[in-house]
Amino acid sequence: MPSLKKHLEQQLQQRQQANLYRHRASHLEPQAVIRHIQGRSFISFCSNDYLGLANHPALVKTCQSGLEDYGLGAGAAHLLHGHSQAHEQLETALADFTGRERALLFSTGYMANLGIISALLDRQDAVILDKLDHASLIDGAILSRAQIYRYPHGNLEILERQLKTAAERSRFCLLVTDGVFSMDGTLAPLPEMVALAAKYQAWLMVDDAHGFGVLGDSGGGCLEHFALDTEQVPILMATLGKAAGVFGAFVAGSEVLIESLIQSARSYIYTTALPPALALATRQSLQLIQDETWRRQHLQQHIQHFRAGAKKLGLPLVDSLTPIQPVILGSSEQALAASKLLYEAGLLISAIRPPTVPKNSARLRITFSASHEAQQIDYLLSQLARL
Repeated sequence: MPSLKKHLEQQLQQRQQANLYRHRASHLEPQAVIRHIQGRSFISFCSNDYLGLANHPALVKTCQSGLEDYGLGAGAAHLLHGHSQAHEQLETALADFTGRERALLFSTGYMANLGIISALLDRQDAVILDKLDHASLIDGAILSRAQIYRYPHGNLEILERQLKTAAERSRFCLLVTDGVFSMDGTLAPLPEMVALAAKYQAWLMVDDAHGFGVLGDSGGGCLEHFALDTEQVPILMATLGKAAGVFGAFVAGSEVLIESLIQSARSYIYTTALPPALALATRQSLQLIQDETWRRQHLQQHIQHFRAGAKKLGLPLVDSLTPIQPVILGSSEQALAASKLLYEAGLLISAIRPPTVPKNSARLRITFSASHEAQQIDYLLSQLARL
């Protein structure tokens, strides 16, 4: 039997040979459109800071004030006296923002999805997922031990067949989907999914990590975009580290849903609460999302600007109206080479490769922020044209 070290070395070599090896790059500055690495300036098109709030002065000031009031760590899990008034006020604000009875904070979106699905289902039940759903949704389904069905991306015909089968064979059925698919930027067909869920008496859960704060007139996300209510989508999850610019995640729904998760969601119960200062900053972020509507307007202008220019260049774009604008190249080798050339031109754009995306669909994942400027997008287009 090979040693652990030898086994891991072989795995890493295989990843390198398949152009699937990943690298981290560290920086010494706040999140911004312009980044500085080893003495060079770069324009970043790889951030999820869609509204440009991650370094907003009001959020920084609120967080600093919160540190003075609460200190740094929460000190304990929510159920072991780590739950502060700052957490309580944020949950109330999130419930109001989403138009739901209650909301519950989680430390990360990954933990939220693990906790929600595994708390609601067991071996008697079924969970149905889109094949492009986020890894955390898939892992939550596995952890629940429910029967798992996965349908080809956006294929409503196969989804309906799976719902029919699940309704006949299982106690309960949970239909789970990304609101905005994180690697494609496309929207789930939520109105059609709502109708199918109602037809087969399935519960519907939407992970709106990339729609929250971005879509809808007030930033309410995919549900506001499609005008869907809490009866149609009883379980809403979203993250707070993307458009909101802070950290953490939440689930919003009925009083009984939230109280049940407090009692049963292991990834909520058995972890330390978020730092209270971050909860205070997030409340400030929610207010900015609602008040500074120009941020979403600027963001949409940038997206349309880019798509119009990309169309003239004949770039292979996905039909996305969100800040996520992938350019699909095919092989991992091509995606890495393109990312490297863009880096040399002063652009930070990540190469996304399997298993994050399906085989032969490696891509450049270009993301936009309200903080970008038109000339920066023009420069991006000029460098893409060179490729």
